[in-house]
Amino acid sequence: MIEAIVGSEGAERVLLFLTARGSGHPREIATCWSLDVSTVQNHLLRMERDGLLVSRKVGRTRVFEFIPRYLFVDEIKVLLTKALTQLPTDVLDRLTLQRARPRRARKPL
Repeated sequence: MIEAIVGSEGAERVLLFLTARGSGHPREIATCWSLDVSTVQNHLLRMERDGLLVSRKVGRTRVFEFIPRYLFVDEIKVLLTKALTQLPTDVLDRLTLQRARPRRARKPL
C-alpha cells in the first residue's frame, strides 16, 4: 500500500507492526510477517539511524518503538493507522494479537 513512500515492502511491514503494537523486537516482527530476521533488523537499524525509531534493552532483547519527539511522528502514525484499516481482517488480527504473559510449560494451545 505505502511501500512507494517508505521505500520497500519490508519497511512498510515493520512500520505497520510498530503502529499496531506500539513496540516490537526483530524476531517478533519477522515471525509475524514471515520475513528474514536480518532483513527486519536492517530496516529497524536504518530507521533508528535516521531518527524515526529508538531502541531500548529489555533483558537481552532490543525493543524498538517510535521516537515521540520526531517531528512528523503524528502524521506518520495517522498514515499508518489508515493503512492498517485497509488490511484483511485475518492479517489485522495477527498483528494485534499480543500475548501479555508467559504460558505455563506444556500447556496446550
